Amino acid sequence: MNLKLRWIIVIVAVGWALFAMYPLSQKIKLGLDLQGGMHVVLGVDTEKAVEAKIDGLVGQIRKELSSKGFNITYVQKDAADKIRVGLSASGEKDAVIKAIKDGYPYLKDSGADAGVIVLSLDAAETQRIRSYAVDQSVEVVRNRIDQFGVSEPLIQKQGTDQILVQLPGITDPDRAINLIGQTAQLKFYLVDEKVNPEVAMQGNLPYDDIIMSQKITEKSTGKVLSAVPYVLKREAVLTGDYLTDAEVRISPQYNEPYVWIKFDPAGSRLFEEITGANVGTRLAIVLDDNVYSAPNLREKIAGGEAQITGQFTLDTARDLAIVLRAGSLPAPASIQENRTVGPSLGLDSIRNGVRASIVGIIAVMIFMGIYYRLSGWVANIALALNLVLLLGVLAQFGATLTLPGIAGVVLTLGMAVDANVLIFERIREELRQGRTVLNAIDIGYAKALTTIIDSNVTSLIAAAVLFQFGSGPVKGFAVTLTIGLIVSMFTAIFVTRTIFISFLSGRNVKKLSI
Repeated sequence: MNLKLRWIIVIVAVGWALFAMYPLSQKIKLGLDLQGGMHVVLGVDTEKAVEAKIDGLVGQIRKELSSKGFNITYVQKDAADKIRVGLSASGEKDAVIKAIKDGYPYLKDSGADAGVIVLSLDAAETQRIRSYAVDQSVEVVRNRIDQFGVSEPLIQKQGTDQILVQLPGITDPDRAINLIGQTAQLKFYLVDEKVNPEVAMQGNLPYDDIIMSQKITEKSTGKVLSAVPYVLKREAVLTGDYLTDAEVRISPQYNEPYVWIKFDPAGSRLFEEITGANVGTRLAIVLDDNVYSAPNLREKIAGGEAQITGQFTLDTARDLAIVLRAGSLPAPASIQENRTVGPSLGLDSIRNGVRASIVGIIAVMIFMGIYYRLSGWVANIALALNLVLLLGVLAQFGATLTLPGIAGVVLTLGMAVDANVLIFERIREELRQGRTVLNAIDIGYAKALTTIIDSNVTSLIAAAVLFQFGSGPVKGFAVTLTIGLIVSMFTAIFVTRTIFISFLSGRNVKKLSI
């Protein structure tokens, strides 16, 4: 390659790196172990997920059996989380069981009474629901955190029913806790206007109804001041599963924030049908068993849009919009562990890590300068450029630097020098055999190249495995190691050879300081 082109490549690469990393403090993010933040372990109530599945099956089975013309007296869930189907004609039992089995093969009949079918989930389906609840919760929490704006969070499944969440640099932990722990199950219920809530709360509640309350809170503190009870029809007429969008808007009439929601085409049709068929009735908007509002339906509502109003601040409205867009948790999640990592630990770690890196680099440079003389200082120049390029790449991609990541930086610098050691020893060997300086350099680089590539490829494979299966800090180490290995091959082979060619170009050098 032309010498001029070589220098253009080197100068462009270094210039890009310096541009990408300025200002360094803003371009490279620090991990939880360096800048502090939150360490949270969520416990997912997988039993609630199983209960929710059974609740859904009750409504589905009731509708399907009725549509097929079976004489069913009731379909309900009992205290043991089993589905009980009451038959008007016991002679239909086999046909009803077959109809249920065709649609729900994972349900098994365990009833002995001729007039009742008792259904329960089989063990495999129960385990699948529990596992899926945790997996889905991980994705929902990740979506919420991404929209919240935390850089490089760690969110992963831990054990069978836990989620590990690490949030670097969080300044408002209470808000973050509320955001990631909120179930956010949005449902719409018709209000039963025929039943007095006060009477219902005394025990006179029809089976087809439930009681939920609207919490009246103090806007500034969120403290619950009172609760207004509502009697609602037991089955929700619409759920948040049909939502496609949610955003904060300001009411022009009251100058207060509310959450605007938008349904998908199927949800829009359902919403239009529900509002059209229940004009004059109140429709309760319920989130996590709390009634936010219960407006009166004055007309059929087309377009698939609705509003959630309440005593919102701008932040609480934003957070509600985030959780609605990200989706609801399939089961409630509770905070089982909540630790805040102080920034003082991070500062100490940075200081010690930087000190160790500087000492290590200086020691390597002194060794190279003494042992390989002027050639060693050529390698030292490449080593300095290696650090610049490494930081430039990390800054360009917004990588997060952890304490193991700093260790990865130091390791790659050492390995960069190792490549030069292989090249220099090969050049020394060629010089001892009587070759000219230029010829010895050409052969030294050519013969050492295969060994350098082999060693770096094996290290890259190890780094890939660490990144794939490791946790956050281990991934940070793998990232810096991978970038460092690639950069070191450029500096140790391309840059040093460019310097040697420049030094020897047009000169009759008889002896090389190596």
